Amino acid sequence: MDRSRQVIAAWPFINQGREWSPKRLVAVAHRLQLGGVELLDVEHWPLLQKYGLVCAATRSHTFVRGMNNKNHHPECFAALERAIEATARAGFPNVMTFTGLLDTSDHPSGSVVDREQAFQNCVQGYKSIVSKAEKEKVTLVLEPLNTKVNLPMKGHPGYSAGHIADCIRIIEAVGSPALKLLFDVYHIQIMDGDLIAHIRSSAEYIAHVQVAGVPGRGALSMRQEINYAAIMASLDEIGYQGYVGHEWLPGRRPIKELKQSIYALT
Repeated sequence: MDRSRQVIAAWPFINQGREWSPKRLVAVAHRLQLGGVELLDVEHWPLLQKYGLVCAATRSHTFVRGMNNKNHHPECFAALERAIEATARAGFPNVMTFTGLLDTSDHPSGSVVDREQAFQNCVQGYKSIVSKAEKEKVTLVLEPLNTKVNLPMKGHPGYSAGHIADCIRIIEAVGSPALKLLFDVYHIQIMDGDLIAHIRSSAEYIAHVQVAGVPGRGALSMRQEINYAAIMASLDEIGYQGYVGHEWLPGRRPIKELKQSIYALT
């Protein structure tokens, strides 16, 4: 995978104790000859544009209060509309979206939905917003999150689309070229395995890819169970032309870990 198609996820480096500024993150991406970053707040995009870099995936609503609950549709629509418009203006490709948790009763206006209701609510919600994305030539990327690991930002128990099939079922029901799959290798390995088979069977739906080591969601290395050389070869095989985001939790030597992880994909 060419470096120009690799990007760094902002939140693990800015918000997880690394104390990196957005300016430093963008400078590191530029110095390492990457395509840019992802999940960087819109107000920092001028830093990217200064270097001719991209934000490969734009943040929108949260993975807690997602499209699976009609009580959350107004805030999801508002967040998605803002993200779509900003992404289109900047000429960037994707906006992140999530189904949400089945039980949000601990949150304001939250409630509990069952899985079939969650599916129907997602289909209805996305059918209401995809025309906006289609018009602006922006792709909404729907992410499966693993529900097995009960550790902060390593797993998401109660998420209604834990399996890749859950997301594809929604995408097929909506039937829009503006709603595609975010193939998160870390989450899919934990929930489903058979990564290469899933890449091949879902090729027409994959619009963005994220990577991290399993187990632990650390940097990519020979101590992890995923053969990332084979994963990248499989993406090339299906003709994938999008970005691959490094969305793993850095340790004590983040620059060394970044270089190591970039090499693992190159």
